[in-house]
Amino acid sequence: MSRGDEPTGGAAPGSSGWSKRLLFLLPVIVFVVLVGYFIWGLQPGRDPRSVPSGLVDKPIPAFDLAPVSGLDLPGVSKAVIAEADGPVILNVFASWCGPCRIEHPIWMRLAERREVPIYGINYKDRPQDARGWLARHGNPYTRVGALPDSKASVGIDLGIYGVPETYLIGPDGIIRFKHDGPVTGKVLRKEILPRLDKWAAQG
Repeated sequence: MSRGDEPTGGAAPGSSGWSKRLLFLLPVIVFVVLVGYFIWGLQPGRDPRSVPSGLVDKPIPAFDLAPVSGLDLPGVSKAVIAEADGPVILNVFASWCGPCRIEHPIWMRLAERREVPIYGINYKDRPQDARGWLARHGNPYTRVGALPDSKASVGIDLGIYGVPETYLIGPDGIIRFKHDGPVTGKVLRKEILPRLDKWAAQG
């Protein structure tokens, strides 16, 4: 090939070297991102189970969930929450969810105080399993809506990543707090009860 001829095929000069560098750097980049995430999660005062939500301080999205079949409770919707006379707790649970069992006694005790309605979203569960689970462990909910696989878009709109998850919705229909994972006594005391007390004081 003469000096003036141009290559007609094959990889561009140096492309193989860049590919090798990229393959080497990719694990390093992933490692740095993970380290940064863990450092962020371990900051003093931060609950590592609490994941920020883009929905906090925004109106709850429109949704309408039918009741759990065979359960003698009405379903849940944005309209129902808007009609509530005060704040509402919206809790996502399932019978197959182990961590849901951990937080359930907290909801039972809070329901006994009758200070705030607790609405449930039964996530990807069989109706008979949901009914059996509530019969065994108690039912703190005044409403329970079923969220099956066929309504996956509702879960996406609500920002549901898994179970359990809990939303605290103010009297104005704005999501004021969201917790991913089981609600502990500490989360209840530091995040939920102070907000409820503040709203109660405002009348």
